[in-house]
Amino acid sequence: MPQIVTFEAFRVSLPLVHSFETSSHRKSYLEHILVRLTDAGGAVGWGEVASPSDPYFCTETVDTCWLMLERYLAPALLGREWSTPEDASAAWSKLRGHHFARAGVDVACWDLWTRTNGVPLARALGGTRDRIEAGVSLGLEPTVGELLDQVKRHVEDGYRRVKLKIAPGWDAEPVDAVRAAYPDLALQVDANGGYTESAEHVAALEALDDAGLVMIEQPFPPGALAAHARLQARLRTPLCLDESVDDLDQLDTAVTLGAGRVLNIKVSRMGGLTQARRAHEVAVRHGIAVWCGGMHEFGVGRAANVAVASLPGFTLPSDVSGSDKYYTRDVVSPPIRARDGLVSVPLEHPGIGHEVDEELVRDLASRTLRLTSA
Repeated sequence: MPQIVTFEAFRVSLPLVHSFETSSHRKSYLEHILVRLTDAGGAVGWGEVASPSDPYFCTETVDTCWLMLERYLAPALLGREWSTPEDASAAWSKLRGHHFARAGVDVACWDLWTRTNGVPLARALGGTRDRIEAGVSLGLEPTVGELLDQVKRHVEDGYRRVKLKIAPGWDAEPVDAVRAAYPDLALQVDANGGYTESAEHVAALEALDDAGLVMIEQPFPPGALAAHARLQARLRTPLCLDESVDDLDQLDTAVTLGAGRVLNIKVSRMGGLTQARRAHEVAVRHGIAVWCGGMHEFGVGRAANVAVASLPGFTLPSDVSGSDKYYTRDVVSPPIRARDGLVSVPLEHPGIGHEVDEELVRDLASRTLRLTSA
């Protein structure tokens, strides 16, 4: 029965190979928090807090997550005995919100538990696949021509699904251009909640209905589930919910309203692998298609995404593209790679299936935290 005796956290920044812009802002680097747990027997588990740095995607930031780890999550877990990762998550069950911070600790518990039990993470979660179909997510670009260059590069790399970020004024033109260049490409768009129910915005979204899109993701702000339901009733194209669903109660409301036909399950947004697996079960039960989204995770979080995307209900390509698309050097070995649009699920080694370059993490860390049980 694991008992955590040391809780460590590291704030690490990695520059992006290509800057990435959404409807809220552009970013050229990512700063995440890596969590390292050590139990009384010396076993180690790693997790990743892949929170945004700024409160545009959600209310959490790297700073708020650091506070939660230091003041609440680490003290709640240290010295506590637990038999499964689900049991471990009971340590922070009284906390409200702060899903990104929870996710980093939850993933670390799963990694430690599966390593000590000699089981690959994907199999422990109930995964049934040995390869995952990977999609690629592309940000807003200064011109349509530059966007087409990015699409061309990734299609030539073997990616079979491309997701385009859109925003008011940058929607029909880039979508039409990509569709004209690649008529058979699986194409979807993501608005990150940048639209409203104004007549102008709704008309712009309706104009995408003939583009043959796999889905339109999160057109309205997170709380606007009723607005999503009204739009879904007007469109043939499935709506996908992302920011709107970060717990099972919100998923229940979305299902009841008919607010979308697809769910983007992000391990970080859902609070970790424990809740992500439960959301997968609920969605499958209600006939909602699911896929695994990403937050530009480093290798630890990306490996967790690969594992959860191996579950049987993940029938759409997931954002588990190779880490080399984002980072010149990742923090895990071997790095996660996509070949012909497919990512292998590591099944020969226990845990996340990748080893963390601890020396690199400690060298890159701008801030560290180390707490021990009494």
